[in-house]
Amino acid sequence: MSGGVDSSVAALKLIEEGYEVIGLFMKNWHDTSVTISDDCPWIEDSYDAQLVADQLGIPIQTIDLSKEYKERIVDYMFREYEAGRTPNPDVLCNREIKFDVFLKAALQLGADYVATGHYCRKEIIEVNGQKTYRLLAGKDGNKDQSYFLCQVNQEQLSRALFPIGDMEKPDVRKLAEEAGLVTAGKKDSQGLCFIGKVKLPDFLQQQLKPKEGDVIEVEADHEIYLRDDNTSDLELLSAPYRYASSIGKKVGTHNGAHYYTIGQRKGLGIGGTPEALFVVHIDTKENIVYTGQGHDFPGLSRKGLFVPNDDVHWIREDLKLDIGAQKEFDVRIRYRQALSKATLFARENGIYVIFDKPIWGIAPGQFVAWYNGEESIGSGVIS
Repeated sequence: MSGGVDSSVAALKLIEEGYEVIGLFMKNWHDTSVTISDDCPWIEDSYDAQLVADQLGIPIQTIDLSKEYKERIVDYMFREYEAGRTPNPDVLCNREIKFDVFLKAALQLGADYVATGHYCRKEIIEVNGQKTYRLLAGKDGNKDQSYFLCQVNQEQLSRALFPIGDMEKPDVRKLAEEAGLVTAGKKDSQGLCFIGKVKLPDFLQQQLKPKEGDVIEVEADHEIYLRDDNTSDLELLSAPYRYASSIGKKVGTHNGAHYYTIGQRKGLGIGGTPEALFVVHIDTKENIVYTGQGHDFPGLSRKGLFVPNDDVHWIREDLKLDIGAQKEFDVRIRYRQALSKATLFARENGIYVIFDKPIWGIAPGQFVAWYNGEESIGSGVIS
């Protein structure tokens, strides 16, 4: 129970369905050495969770997972940004914390399942005589959170319940109001709690020190393809564009290339160009940020991406592609992005994802998730 309306209603529904419910509040952060803002409302959230538990007549306790959260999520974020990649800590939090450390703690308390307020659904089918779990999109298309769960496995799904996955958000709030829950009108949380209401670069400066470098503007025909006789078509389609400072012009300076991400427009502090500048490439080794004018700058849209073997994950192992196989899936690379048609090519070194139409803003470190219709099949970290 997070102290929000979604987990509150999840608990309410489980009680109505006859489950014996225990509330657990996760405390994920209290290290002030890397917290800039005092706006992180975890104390307020814990009070709200306690009030809801009292209203529902269920026991609740706080579980401190701040040590594991720092090691598995926060340190990961720092490493990824330092390498010029764009991490998604929400996906990692579900895989590493909620459905790993938290789940194990719940099982030790004698629980059979962990229920969350995620807008997604679970379905049980039989495949080759084995019970198989399907992760399905939430019924509310505006709130579907299956992308955030794209790294869970069959064992984790077997222990998961998603009580509000078949509801829409307005109905969740209405049910909370009818039950008189104090969280009925509470706003949804935004972003990672431990960061608070500050800009991400300000937070990253706690560990990644500022380092002034050049902002280089390149023209649309300045992309450099790295290709030799051994480069396959799949490698070419999925490789990012490369740029060199010698072919662009310096238009400003920045405080550290590791503070930026592909497709970023705000925060550059550079004006005077006919069209807005977007980040098209980051070179953390040389500490250079490359930019191009306009949302439709060619370097921002790519036909494909690559996921190395070590970073490929199949929720449905029975649907895993054999090496040499290819299959069409529906794919997204970020939360709430519309699904796009793409073909997955399984090769010895990993999976190439080639889209029917170019996709905007692909960044290394992001998660790509592939679906069969409304079912999440697998995912991977974009390299």
